[in-house]
Amino acid sequence: MKYLCLIYSNEQILHSHPDSPRDDECLAYAQSVEASGRMLAAEPLESVDTATTVRMHNGKVSITDGPFAETKEQLAGFYLIEARDLNDALQVAAHIPAARVGSVEVRPVRELSLQSSQTSTQAFAAGGQS
Repeated sequence: MKYLCLIYSNEQILHSHPDSPRDDECLAYAQSVEASGRMLAAEPLESVDTATTVRMHNGKVSITDGPFAETKEQLAGFYLIEARDLNDALQVAAHIPAARVGSVEVRPVRELSLQSSQTSTQAFAAGGQS
């Protein structure tokens, strides 16, 4: 089963906290998850200052600079993994170096059928909502 491990941290303290992970430590951990055969994808994100939020309400598009919500912690990156079950996914998440100074949300990935996915993509491309 696929799980998404969303890494949240406070950007202001992420790199200044004494327990903050170093880039080489994060890379080494990602390589170890990849070597275990569980890694599907992993990427750090740019600063929340580079985010743009898009909303569609009542047929009108609203674009806002910044993250989608005001919080102390921001989404900093993710791991998309293949795990036997939730406990296996939690073991991977618990060892993500950034978990020491933030949090990691673990969520199962919902599989969509190909037909449902194509219908949603076509509706989106046509300007409708899926």
